[in-house]
Amino acid sequence: MNWEEICEHPSLQNLPFKIETNEKGEIIMNAVKVIHSLYQGEIEYLLHSLLKGGRAFPECAIKTRKGTRVADVAWATTERIKIIKHETECSIAPEICIEVLSNSNTIDEMNEKRSLYFESSAQEVWLCVDGNIYFYNVQGKIEKSSLAPEFPQRITFEE
Repeated sequence: MNWEEICEHPSLQNLPFKIETNEKGEIIMNAVKVIHSLYQGEIEYLLHSLLKGGRAFPECAIKTRKGTRVADVAWATTERIKIIKHETECSIAPEICIEVLSNSNTIDEMNEKRSLYFESSAQEVWLCVDGNIYFYNVQGKIEKSSLAPEFPQRITFEE
């Protein structure tokens, strides 16, 4: 199945899983916990608060050479949004692609996704691990984001 067929297939609607595809077109599903959604929401809120000239949005499908990968949160400039907003999957990655690590994810999987996002023209890829934010550009790990320098390195929730 291609990504558009997956999006339209009635039996794949309203599943409590994040769906992606691999390079063979096989469907990959990952279940997420509430904390995962809380981190996604907080990251999206902070991006909206800190950055202008673009949009933050969740669950962004990105076409890669190894299938469709879905960034948990993405931020794209207005110019890039004009290109991707009517696409089924992004032909070009948003400038920032963010993954929130789940129990089912591995570091190798995250490293591969990071490489695939950069190949698809992402400028930065962030990884959220238990609230700690790790920033990467195409050269490797960086201390802070150059696109969102005020973004915190740790996200916490008041109990």
